Amino acid sequence: MHTTLEELDMQAKQILAKFGDNNISIKERTTIPLQEMPAQDPAVRITNMEEVALGYSENQVKVEAMRCLQCKNKPCIQGCPVGIDIPSFIKKAAEGDFAGANAKIKESSLLPSICGRVCPQENQCQKYCTVGKMKKDVEQSVAIGRIERYVADYSREHNLDVVPSVKASTKKKVAIVGTGPASVAAAADVRREGHTVVMFEALHKAGGVLVYGIPEFRLPKKLVEREIDGLVDMGIEINKNYLVGKTRTLDDLRDKDGFDAVFVGAGAGLPKFMNIPGENLIGVFSANEYLTRSNLMKAYDQKHSLTPLFNSEKVAIFGGGNVAMDAARTAKRLGAKEVTIIYRRSEAELPARKEEVHHAKEEGINFLVLHQPHEIIGDENGFVKGVKVVTCELGEPDASGRRRPVEIEGTEQVLDFDTVVVSIGNASNPLLKQTTDGLEVNKRGNIIVNEETCETSIEGVFAGGDIVLGAATVILAMGQGRKAAKAINEYLSKK
Repeated sequence: MHTTLEELDMQAKQILAKFGDNNISIKERTTIPLQEMPAQDPAVRITNMEEVALGYSENQVKVEAMRCLQCKNKPCIQGCPVGIDIPSFIKKAAEGDFAGANAKIKESSLLPSICGRVCPQENQCQKYCTVGKMKKDVEQSVAIGRIERYVADYSREHNLDVVPSVKASTKKKVAIVGTGPASVAAAADVRREGHTVVMFEALHKAGGVLVYGIPEFRLPKKLVEREIDGLVDMGIEINKNYLVGKTRTLDDLRDKDGFDAVFVGAGAGLPKFMNIPGENLIGVFSANEYLTRSNLMKAYDQKHSLTPLFNSEKVAIFGGGNVAMDAARTAKRLGAKEVTIIYRRSEAELPARKEEVHHAKEEGINFLVLHQPHEIIGDENGFVKGVKVVTCELGEPDASGRRRPVEIEGTEQVLDFDTVVVSIGNASNPLLKQTTDGLEVNKRGNIIVNEETCETSIEGVFAGGDIVLGAATVILAMGQGRKAAKAINEYLSKK
């Protein structure tokens, strides 16, 4: 049974009436139930691109914040890559000081409304929450991300956002390559110190993976635009349609354009394929292309779209991560009658967030686990008509610690599909390596950096985010951006 926002709000109101003014004992706090996130009804949401999770009501966010025990040792902070003072902002939220809570977050993170929506808090801050440990279930931890989302949205909607202060000009210039999460964090922290900051974005919209990779129904693009506007308000210049490596090289930025330091946060946007027969057939997409067509180019809005829509009836998604869930749920909204995620391990090994898997199932996405695609079958005109799969069983653990899928002989079968989306990860674009002498990368093409400073093999050039880590989370990328910014500020102070 789908619980409505009104029903959840009423339940929260009753809890507030019971406990009063937030001055309650630790024992009483542990009896307060986790507040459920209101969401669109599954039958309705698959017909639109509106946000699925509706956000807490004011009563709910106060109740959820009251669950925090305000631990003196603040264990949750150790799980936050950018070091947000979590108990402090939650305390303010419990008191109804939502703007103050948002300001506290923004001392460490410029993207609270985004991180509150897309970060895997269950593997980060909430993993260390005392409440979750007491209940022996991380899903019962204080819902830090949901509280973060509320206070950020409240501040934005009431025009209470505060632009971070900027010190007097140092006359030093820093180039930021890319405008994704790592670059945003680096740009903000470098700008705070008074340095001139110029960002370079290859696409026509700023935001990186936040605009081309994450669907509208998980992260509304107007929120990304607002957060990027915050950088402009700080005095940061953003150049779009500017591909570093082609428009200008890294060497040009350093040697000819007068930049004293460079941060590279170009992401990992080169899609990987399985190298099986049939991947060149019509109707086969990388998840990157598929999501970019929908998210950035609005394929779902046929009257105003900048790209044609590939009409699909039966879609196969190869992979089991968050991007695979995004692609599957997008396919459903683009009109596909049947969408199936094909994953070679069991459901327990799915790398996607539980919340995303839960939402996908609610929306009617099929899960074909313990199956490995062997070949994509085409018709006489070169269009996809099926996928040959083989059944797997789990063997011994591999390097990742998960049990290795072992194919079972004689279990091949061909399943009918007219579209395939390959979502098995991304690699780093080799363009910067090819156009920059002395830039060291590893065998996967990721830029090699000093772990403490994020400095590359070239003096004055720093890097962070997916181009260093491979595919990572928004907040991990931001953590690297902040680490690099600290090192850049120290480097410039000595230059």
